[in-house]
Amino acid sequence: MNDLIQLQLMDAQSAMERAIDHCESELTKIRAGKASAGMLDGIFVDYYGAATALSQVASINTPDARTIVIQPWEKSLLTAIEKAIQVANIGINPQNDGIVIRLVVPPLTEERRKELVKKVKEEAERGRITVRNIRKDANTKIQKLKGEGVSDDEIKTGEGEVQKLTDAYIIKVDKHAEAKEKDVMTV
Repeated sequence: MNDLIQLQLMDAQSAMERAIDHCESELTKIRAGKASAGMLDGIFVDYYGAATALSQVASINTPDARTIVIQPWEKSLLTAIEKAIQVANIGINPQNDGIVIRLVVPPLTEERRKELVKKVKEEAERGRITVRNIRKDANTKIQKLKGEGVSDDEIKTGEGEVQKLTDAYIIKVDKHAEAKEKDVMTV
Protein backbone atom coordinates (compact mmCIF):
# COMPACT_ATOMS: atom_id res chain seq x y z
CA MET A 1 0.00 0.00 0.00
CA ASN A 2 1.13 3.52 -0.77
CA ASP A 3 3.01 5.37 2.02
CA LEU A 4 0.76 8.44 1.74
CA ILE A 5 -2.34 6.29 2.28
CA GLN A 6 -0.61 4.50 5.15
CA LEU A 7 0.05 7.89 6.76
CA GLN A 8 -3.63 8.86 6.44
CA LEU A 9 -4.66 5.55 8.01
CA MET A 10 -2.33 6.13 10.96
CA ASP A 11 -3.72 9.65 11.43
CA ALA A 12 -7.29 8.36 11.28
CA GLN A 13 -6.51 5.60 13.77
CA SER A 14 -4.95 7.97 16.30
CA ALA A 15 -7.88 10.40 15.92
CA MET A 16 -10.36 7.54 16.45
CA GLU A 17 -8.41 6.40 19.50
CA ARG A 18 -8.69 9.92 20.97
CA ALA A 19 -12.42 9.91 20.19
CA ILE A 20 -12.83 6.62 22.07
CA ASP A 21 -10.87 7.97 25.04
CA HIS A 22 -13.05 11.08 25.12
CA CYS A 23 -16.24 9.03 24.88
CA GLU A 24 -15.02 6.78 27.69
CA SER A 25 -14.22 9.76 29.93
CA GLU A 26 -17.66 11.27 29.26
CA LEU A 27 -19.30 7.95 30.13
CA THR A 28 -17.44 7.75 33.45
CA LYS A 29 -18.92 11.13 34.43
CA ILE A 30 -22.40 9.60 34.29
CA ARG A 31 -22.94 8.27 37.78
CA ALA A 32 -24.24 4.76 38.26
CA GLY A 33 -25.38 5.06 41.88
CA LYS A 34 -21.89 4.27 43.15
CA ALA A 35 -19.59 6.99 44.41
CA SER A 36 -16.52 7.63 42.29
CA ALA A 37 -13.98 10.43 42.16
CA GLY A 38 -14.63 10.65 38.39
CA MET A 39 -18.02 12.21 39.15
CA LEU A 40 -16.17 15.36 40.20
CA ASP A 41 -14.10 15.68 37.01
CA GLY A 42 -14.87 18.94 35.33
CA ILE A 43 -15.55 20.81 38.59
CA PHE A 44 -13.34 23.86 38.96
CA VAL A 45 -12.70 25.84 42.13
CA ASP A 46 -11.77 29.52 42.35
CA TYR A 47 -8.23 29.20 43.74
CA TYR A 48 -6.67 32.64 44.26
CA GLY A 49 -8.49 34.02 41.23
CA ALA A 50 -7.75 31.10 38.89
CA ALA A 51 -10.18 28.33 37.95
CA THR A 52 -8.42 25.19 39.17
CA ALA A 53 -9.57 21.56 38.89
CA LEU A 54 -10.96 20.23 42.16
CA SER A 55 -8.49 17.32 42.09
CA GLN A 56 -5.64 19.89 42.08
CA VAL A 57 -6.67 21.54 45.36
CA ALA A 58 -7.94 18.61 47.44
CA SER A 59 -7.67 14.89 47.94
CA ILE A 60 -10.76 12.97 46.87
CA ASN A 61 -11.53 9.59 48.43
CA THR A 62 -14.42 7.14 48.35
CA PRO A 63 -14.48 5.39 51.75
CA ASP A 64 -17.57 3.39 50.74
CA ALA A 65 -19.87 2.88 47.74
CA ARG A 66 -22.15 5.79 48.67
CA THR A 67 -19.76 8.47 50.00
CA ILE A 68 -17.14 10.79 48.52
CA VAL A 69 -14.88 12.65 50.95
CA ILE A 70 -13.08 15.78 49.75
CA GLN A 71 -10.26 17.04 51.96
CA PRO A 72 -8.88 20.39 50.75
CA TRP A 73 -5.19 21.08 51.21
CA GLU A 74 -6.08 24.52 52.56
CA LYS A 75 -8.99 24.96 54.97
CA SER A 76 -9.82 28.31 53.40
CA LEU A 77 -10.97 26.44 50.28
CA LEU A 78 -13.83 24.57 52.00
CA THR A 79 -16.52 27.11 51.11
CA ALA A 80 -15.14 27.62 47.58
CA ILE A 81 -15.24 23.85 46.96
CA GLU A 82 -18.73 23.59 48.43
CA LYS A 83 -19.93 26.43 46.18
CA ALA A 84 -18.25 24.90 43.09
CA ILE A 85 -20.02 21.56 43.70
CA GLN A 86 -23.38 23.27 44.07
CA VAL A 87 -22.83 25.31 40.90
CA ALA A 88 -21.79 22.16 38.97
CA ASN A 89 -25.28 20.77 39.65
CA ILE A 90 -24.27 17.11 39.90
CA GLY A 91 -27.38 16.30 41.90
CA ILE A 92 -25.63 15.89 45.25
CA ASN A 93 -25.59 18.39 48.10
CA PRO A 94 -22.21 18.82 49.79
CA GLN A 95 -22.01 18.51 53.59
CA ASN A 96 -19.29 20.71 55.07
CA ASP A 97 -18.16 19.81 58.62
CA GLY A 98 -15.34 22.37 58.81
CA ILE A 99 -12.62 19.82 58.03
CA VAL A 100 -13.83 17.83 55.01
CA ILE A 101 -16.73 17.91 52.58
CA ARG A 102 -18.83 14.78 52.31
CA LEU A 103 -20.99 13.93 49.34
CA VAL A 104 -23.53 11.19 50.00
CA VAL A 105 -24.60 9.64 46.71
CA PRO A 106 -28.31 8.79 46.91
CA PRO A 107 -29.51 5.47 45.51
CA LEU A 108 -30.95 5.82 42.03
CA THR A 109 -34.65 5.47 41.35
CA GLU A 110 -35.86 3.43 38.38
CA GLU A 111 -36.89 6.63 36.60
CA ARG A 112 -33.47 8.22 37.16
CA ARG A 113 -31.74 5.06 35.91
CA LYS A 114 -33.73 5.26 32.67
CA GLU A 115 -32.73 8.94 32.27
CA LEU A 116 -29.09 8.00 32.78
CA VAL A 117 -29.36 5.21 30.19
CA LYS A 118 -30.67 7.84 27.74
CA LYS A 119 -27.61 9.98 28.56
CA VAL A 120 -25.35 6.98 27.96
CA LYS A 121 -26.99 6.36 24.57
CA GLU A 122 -26.63 10.05 23.62
CA GLU A 123 -22.95 10.02 24.58
CA ALA A 124 -22.36 6.80 22.62
CA GLU A 125 -24.06 8.32 19.57
CA ARG A 126 -21.77 11.36 19.87
CA GLY A 127 -18.81 8.97 19.91
CA ARG A 128 -20.07 7.13 16.81
CA ILE A 129 -20.66 10.44 14.99
CA THR A 130 -17.13 11.57 15.83
CA VAL A 131 -15.67 8.31 14.49
CA ARG A 132 -17.73 8.65 11.28
CA ASN A 133 -16.57 12.24 10.83
CA ILE A 134 -12.96 11.07 11.16
CA ARG A 135 -13.71 8.44 8.48
CA LYS A 136 -15.14 11.13 6.20
CA ASP A 137 -12.07 13.36 6.68
CA ALA A 138 -9.69 10.45 6.07
CA ASN A 139 -11.53 9.42 2.88
CA THR A 140 -11.46 13.03 1.65
CA LYS A 141 -7.70 13.21 2.24
CA ILE A 142 -7.17 9.86 0.51
CA GLN A 143 -9.23 11.07 -2.50
CA LYS A 144 -6.98 14.14 -2.74
CA LEU A 145 -3.98 11.83 -3.17
CA LYS A 146 -5.13 11.17 -6.77
CA GLY A 147 -3.35 14.38 -7.72
CA GLU A 148 -0.12 13.03 -6.23
CA GLY A 149 0.06 9.99 -8.50
CA VAL A 150 -1.74 7.44 -6.32
CA SER A 151 -3.70 4.91 -8.39
CA ASP A 152 -7.46 4.43 -8.15
CA ASP A 153 -6.97 0.86 -6.88
CA GLU A 154 -4.76 2.06 -4.04
CA ILE A 155 -7.33 4.73 -3.16
CA LYS A 156 -10.12 2.12 -3.08
CA THR A 157 -7.95 -0.13 -0.87
CA GLY A 158 -7.22 2.82 1.43
CA GLU A 159 -10.91 3.67 1.74
CA GLY A 160 -11.63 0.02 2.54
CA GLU A 161 -9.04 0.09 5.31
CA VAL A 162 -10.56 3.31 6.70
CA GLN A 163 -13.97 1.59 6.75
CA LYS A 164 -12.50 -1.41 8.63
CA LEU A 165 -11.02 1.00 11.20
CA THR A 166 -14.35 2.82 11.51
CA ASP A 167 -16.25 -0.42 12.08
CA ALA A 168 -13.76 -1.55 14.74
CA TYR A 169 -13.95 1.75 16.64
CA ILE A 170 -17.75 1.93 16.47
CA ILE A 171 -17.82 -1.56 18.02
CA LYS A 172 -15.57 -0.24 20.80
CA VAL A 173 -17.95 2.68 21.45
CA ASP A 174 -20.88 0.25 21.56
CA LYS A 175 -19.07 -2.02 24.04
CA HIS A 176 -18.27 0.90 26.36
CA ALA A 177 -21.87 2.12 26.18
CA GLU A 178 -23.25 -1.37 26.79
CA ALA A 179 -21.03 -1.83 29.85
CA LYS A 180 -22.08 1.57 31.24
CA GLU A 181 -25.77 0.82 30.60
CA LYS A 182 -25.43 -2.45 32.47
CA ASP A 183 -23.65 -0.62 35.30
CA VAL A 184 -26.39 2.03 35.51
CA MET A 185 -29.24 -0.50 35.49
CA THR A 186 -27.63 -2.75 38.14
CA VAL A 187 -29.30 -2.09 41.50
